[in-house]
Amino acid sequence: MPDPFTIVSGICAAGAVAAGLQLRQRAIRAEARLDTLQAELTAERHAASHDPLTGLPNRRAFYRLAATLLTDAAGQPLIAVVLDLDDFKLVNDRYGHAAGDQVLVSVAQRFAAFAGENLVARLGGDEFAGLLASHTEDRRWMDHTARRLGDALAAPIQHGTVSLRITASVGLAPVRCPAQLADALCRADAAMYRAKSLGAARPPRQLVDTHHVDTHHIDPMTVHH
Repeated sequence: MPDPFTIVSGICAAGAVAAGLQLRQRAIRAEARLDTLQAELTAERHAASHDPLTGLPNRRAFYRLAATLLTDAAGQPLIAVVLDLDDFKLVNDRYGHAAGDQVLVSVAQRFAAFAGENLVARLGGDEFAGLLASHTEDRRWMDHTARRLGDALAAPIQHGTVSLRITASVGLAPVRCPAQLADALCRADAAMYRAKSLGAARPPRQLVDTHHVDTHHIDPMTVHH
């Protein structure tokens, strides 16, 4: 007959192996659950800080990221950019909201491509903002930048059989530190609205606001194509 102690030892060993397997399976399931929760948390954070249509950072994220960039810039000039699409409501009214969404996505992609590694965001509606790195606040550089951005945004956008040509009014203003960010965006926004007030008969339109916080006011430069 088998030794009773041997039988008991075998049963204990088998039980230990089974318990170990169960613990390992529980650990695997717990790790998978943790990965799922982390992925969900990451997705929620991304959704909270990014525009769901264009994928760009939203208004809140723009201010947070811009403040960080200005802090890291250590006083080097950056250029705040605000742009607003001209007569965008007509696109929705005439071609539908699907066409309007396509225009917004295309503009976001073009603005991001133009800005490269620089910060670009959708502030809401058809208004976008950016913060461009620059080694100068020279008026001619800003003029050239405004023209190039206007050209990039004005290219036709194909929607089905319809070719849409959207222009944007653009305002630029230099900024050097986080404390100046709100003021720079206000000046860029004001410059953008002055450009828009010139009328849609001369697209694309850009206005460069070269007013420095620490200097006397310089009248903005209006650029026409």
